[in-house]
Amino acid sequence: MPQKVTLIATAAMGLESIVAQEVKNLGYEDVEVENGRVTFEADISAIPRANLWLRTADRVKLQVGKFKAFTFDELFEKTKALPWESYIPEDGEFPVIGKSVKSKLYSVPDCQSIVKKAIVERMKQRHGIASWLKEDGAFYRVEIALHKDTALLTIDTSGTGLHKRGYRTGQGEAPLKETLAAALVQLTNWTPDKPFVDPFCGSGTIAIEAAFIGQNIAPGFNREFASEDWNWIPQKVWDDAFQEAEDHANYDQPLDITGYDIDHRMIEVSKANAMEAGLGDLIQWKQMQVKDLRPKQENGYLVSNPPYGERIGEREEVETMYRDLGSIMRDHPTWSVYILTSHSGFEQIYGRRASKKRKLFNGYIKTDYYQFFGKRPK
Repeated sequence: MPQKVTLIATAAMGLESIVAQEVKNLGYEDVEVENGRVTFEADISAIPRANLWLRTADRVKLQVGKFKAFTFDELFEKTKALPWESYIPEDGEFPVIGKSVKSKLYSVPDCQSIVKKAIVERMKQRHGIASWLKEDGAFYRVEIALHKDTALLTIDTSGTGLHKRGYRTGQGEAPLKETLAAALVQLTNWTPDKPFVDPFCGSGTIAIEAAFIGQNIAPGFNREFASEDWNWIPQKVWDDAFQEAEDHANYDQPLDITGYDIDHRMIEVSKANAMEAGLGDLIQWKQMQVKDLRPKQENGYLVSNPPYGERIGEREEVETMYRDLGSIMRDHPTWSVYILTSHSGFEQIYGRRASKKRKLFNGYIKTDYYQFFGKRPK
């Protein structure tokens, strides 16, 4: 059984530094940040802990090997030299997926079949099997990723992506990924004792992720992971990780979180999603258009992913909403406002220059995260 492992937390473009901070917050110091991924060394207890706690990572992958490969022979031999039997049992099911960028070995199907063949050869030798491998046991998805002739071989520990928290019973037309929603909250200075509002809540994702953060609830507590079935990770390691998540949750933390949407159907969806997330009535949901927003308290936080107006005919309506929001929030200078949109003229329409802007991708849409800091009380 391997004691130490190299793990890779994959991240959407622009979120790497947030994922790296989350990894460090879990106590792992040896952290390397690259485009789209955060690599760190840890003991095997990091596999359940990272899967349970990382709010903004897409997946947690186990690195089996990394090497230069310019020919198919080289790819085969170097893959075969890796200790696959330490991770995959003789009945393990291990499909191979792949990608190749700026590499001599550009045919992904060929790379996948060579890696598969090399692992099969290695496993047959090590497990002393003459015929084929059954592959009817636990699931180990292998990936061969080639970048500038460097081959990276990993096994996915997560299963379905980490954004699938297990609470989404329904969603709107353009749902925000849970991982990005959590990042939007983490990029603010919000603390759970402050009011929090999303006036374009859609299926409620931002408000739900804020509640998880506010009560320190592990985002993966409500789902399963592929590596729970791996025989070399003792059950006690998983039990301890789930117990740690339970011990650290602060269910008694009062929260003032409200989600508004113009569409009553989305309010019903949000309510159902919050119930599924185990949050009960912790979040207030209300049908309302943005022009009727009237914050009652001071020093609140408004975090939202409003419509972008990318479709023909929607732009005017969307710009009116932006303008209404800007004029309302001018009367509430202690509030901090955070808006994600692809609309390049947002500041002009909103009527104020952002204190800070950050480029983020919402799926494949290039967006800006506009941050307007509220006036601090004297």
